[in-house]
Amino acid sequence: MLSAVASSDAPAEVFILVDVDNTLFDNDRFAIELSAHLETSFNVTERERYWSLHKKRWAENGISDYLGTMQEFRVGLQNDPALLQMSPFLLDFPFADLLYPHALEVVAHLRTLAPASALSDGDMVFQPRKVAHSGVFDAFGGNVLIYEHKQHELDLMQRRYPAKHYVMIDDKPNILADMKNVLGNRLTTVFVRQGQYAANASAELRNAPDIKIDRIGDLLGYTLADFALTSSARHSAVH
Repeated sequence: MLSAVASSDAPAEVFILVDVDNTLFDNDRFAIELSAHLETSFNVTERERYWSLHKKRWAENGISDYLGTMQEFRVGLQNDPALLQMSPFLLDFPFADLLYPHALEVVAHLRTLAPASALSDGDMVFQPRKVAHSGVFDAFGGNVLIYEHKQHELDLMQRRYPAKHYVMIDDKPNILADMKNVLGNRLTTVFVRQGQYAANASAELRNAPDIKIDRIGDLLGYTLADFALTSSARHSAVH
């Protein structure tokens, strides 16, 4: 887990949580650019081998482990000078170029409504670097949490950011459903229909999201009332 900025003892009336990959950052485009770089640096066979290893690691731990995959990928290529250029490609990638339109404007707007944090999943090297170098870390004023699987760490999240009600904005409906199962009416779920996971979502979603939007920029202009908060937090937040 990565976190920054100490929490307050007093619970917030409402706290807004925002996913990163394919919610603020176009991770599908990153994968396309990585594929192109692998093919140019090596060949089609090696590109496919990298993604085969990546898929295997995904099946094992459920996260996109780009750096761990690269450790396995190096086997057989140790004398290829192109291999040494993969580290700067991954770690020095211009992540800010792949933010969705208005992503940081939305973050700034949400922070005028309620305290907010990025809530992401991933490893402890590549994901924090992406969050920092994309500008997301600064946009949230350092309020960032990165867990291996955020839907399984809601107790930790609530200790870090105590609140009467939460809003979760994410592109993965199954994660939203899992969080709703735990937090119930204390959570408003916002499904952003961007990226491969949103496109492949079943038409009959478990615990259908409270709100569906087509792009993150749609949240510009939203008020707390537009999030249709439930419980006593709604009355406190909008009056």
